[in-house]
Amino acid sequence: MKLDCAIIGGGPAGLNAALVLGRSRRVVIVFDHNKPRNAVTHESHGFITRDGIEPRELRRLAHADIARYPSVTIKPDKVTEVQRSEMGFHLMTSNGVIYHARTLILAAGLKESLPAIPGIRDFYGRSLFSCPYCDGWELRDQPLVVISEGSNIFNLAKTVFNWSRNVVVCTNGMNSLSSQQIGQLGQRGIQVTQQKIKALHGENGRLHRIVFANNTEIERTGGFVTPSWGQAAHFGEALGCAMTQAGGFVTDDYGRTSIRGIYAAGDSSIIVPAQLVVAAGEGSKAAIGVNTDLSHQDFGF
Repeated sequence: MKLDCAIIGGGPAGLNAALVLGRSRRVVIVFDHNKPRNAVTHESHGFITRDGIEPRELRRLAHADIARYPSVTIKPDKVTEVQRSEMGFHLMTSNGVIYHARTLILAAGLKESLPAIPGIRDFYGRSLFSCPYCDGWELRDQPLVVISEGSNIFNLAKTVFNWSRNVVVCTNGMNSLSSQQIGQLGQRGIQVTQQKIKALHGENGRLHRIVFANNTEIERTGGFVTPSWGQAAHFGEALGCAMTQAGGFVTDDYGRTSIRGIYAAGDSSIIVPAQLVVAAGEGSKAAIGVNTDLSHQDFGF
């Protein structure tokens, strides 16, 4: 079967792209090996009509919507190789099956690495989060911590201050804040510690206190941490797609990458803000880009 489009990634971007392409009567396969980055998240926020929904339920509803369109198939399989071909692209999966597609949408999203702090995984997605717009409301007015080893820590601290006036900033041993920035935060009552974090303590995913390398401690009930991100799948890079300085794919307003026939959507192209509603919108735009370009090709342009 010849596909109009193969979509790598079954998150909000890939699924919304599939929905729009299905409604455009395009033959599409979504490859999704069901390992979403937000698997640790118990609720997703900021998506109108779905605020607070469990990610698994959002996927179930999305699959139900897409099932109405017979030209779209969701395959629980992992793409292992992608090659250019005369007619588009060859894709091989972990099951050894080869598919042929005219176009390709990269929507596998990102993989993340948390700072090397003992026990941080026990709290990530329960009381420590990466996005204050997604989870800040639930932590409002609590004693919070902002943990980041990167240069974004100053802006993140200022943002989190909107949800709580009780904020401690931790650089985990890095000199990522200037003396001027430390002073500006201090004027707002935001304490900064550059000590390395020795341990996080709490119960059932709920943070209670932070212990530093000098054995000082502070009590915190939650906060925000900055992971480092990389592409979850490297097909786009291998095929020569241009990358942004932040590590996403360079795209135009309709998801077109620098390589003809390859499109990118969601976190794969828009590193921040990493929100469901943004990713879904990017998927829709990429689908419109695919359908527009295929229509031009079908008319010989």
